[in-house]
Amino acid sequence: MISKKARIGGGAGFSGDRIEPAVALVESAGLDDLVLECLAERTIALGHKRRRHDPAQGYDPLLVRRLQALIPVAHRQGVRLITNMGAANPLGAGDVAVQIARGEGLDLKVGVLTGDDVLALIDLDSPALEDGRPLGDHGEVISANAYLGAVALFPALERGAEVIITGRVADPSLFLAPLAHRLGWDLTDWTQMASGTLVGHLLECAGQLTGGYFADPGHKDVHRLADLGFPFAEVASDTSTELGKLPGTGGSLTRRTVVEQLLYEVTDPGSYLTPDVELDLRSVTVRESAEDRVVVQGAVGRPRPDQLKVSVGYQAGYRAEAEISYVGPNAEARARLAGEVVADRLRGTGIELRFDLIGSMPPGGRDEHHDRDRHCRLRVAALGDAERAGDVCHEVEALYTNGPAGGGGVRTSTTEVIGIVSTFVHRDAVRPETTILETGAVDATA
Repeated sequence: MISKKARIGGGAGFSGDRIEPAVALVESAGLDDLVLECLAERTIALGHKRRRHDPAQGYDPLLVRRLQALIPVAHRQGVRLITNMGAANPLGAGDVAVQIARGEGLDLKVGVLTGDDVLALIDLDSPALEDGRPLGDHGEVISANAYLGAVALFPALERGAEVIITGRVADPSLFLAPLAHRLGWDLTDWTQMASGTLVGHLLECAGQLTGGYFADPGHKDVHRLADLGFPFAEVASDTSTELGKLPGTGGSLTRRTVVEQLLYEVTDPGSYLTPDVELDLRSVTVRESAEDRVVVQGAVGRPRPDQLKVSVGYQAGYRAEAEISYVGPNAEARARLAGEVVADRLRGTGIELRFDLIGSMPPGGRDEHHDRDRHCRLRVAALGDAERAGDVCHEVEALYTNGPAGGGGVRTSTTEVIGIVSTFVHRDAVRPETTILETGAVDATA
């Protein structure tokens, strides 16, 4: 059924975002749809890494907590949930959603979108967009995910899914698809596609639109940041759009916050490429219509590109991080000496080290009282293979009895590092698939 208006909320801007503001939107904002955008380039690559160790994993680590909080209230309020928390395992995430619904005694239809995993399609000899080197020269490639567009979500929307879980879908497309579906937009009407993509781009980072990541005390003050409210947009079929947030929540929704988000991660405002449209932001106007209400309009669109961007994750080695503290008089000098010892011990190994002093005294800031209570912590970091990373940690730990006086509180860690580069794949080579899961059965794949 085609609507004249649709109200859509931004319920998450990254994997670790807060959950409570999204629940508040579903309960009180009169939404039709809530979108939870939780996937970044490294996030999905790390999901593939987890799934390699355990095939049942690979979806967002907070999936269960978010869906437990949202599915019951969304079902009660008739709000459709759309999220890319499926990451590297959308079908596994869909099963989780079904189990949560069953536990709540709910009759729920879950749409799962797959097909973004294009590892088998990419040519490892093709150049990476970032540096021109062959993709395979960067390290062991562990993932390749194409950015699907709004059209890929339509089968789940048309089949009445109340929760839609995806892997890699372009952030604005998660919002554009439900808007276009509810408002009866033509997916080849570039003005409509541009307008919906603009809304998605503004909402995709959730609290960033309402003062999060904007606040700068004394320059850009935001009240009650600890109770930041997330945004929603009311979009009409003629593409007119008003942004808002719930009354009584913290944060600020103003022309300034909107303009800052408008330009966020946009390399060329005249040609912002998405799977759905080439978006031109240069004619967009932003006007405050009331307190915490902002009207945006004027997006211009051109035909969508023939190729889809692909995010490629590769094994980039191991990061070593090691720290040790020195306290009392001359603490900073002892911490510096400790760093010199580590540098001498690892000279000639070829590993590049970084040294940081945390809590060091600024020039001219010394006096007897402060020097007595001085606490300076040395941090050593490096990137290399597993053996070299372990050597860095060992040398810092050895400072306990082989370094300057009074060292303590050593903390070391080695972490596998996932690197990201990009390439393109022709959209016709990608085959999205939709699977409908229900609390009672599994339906066919489309």
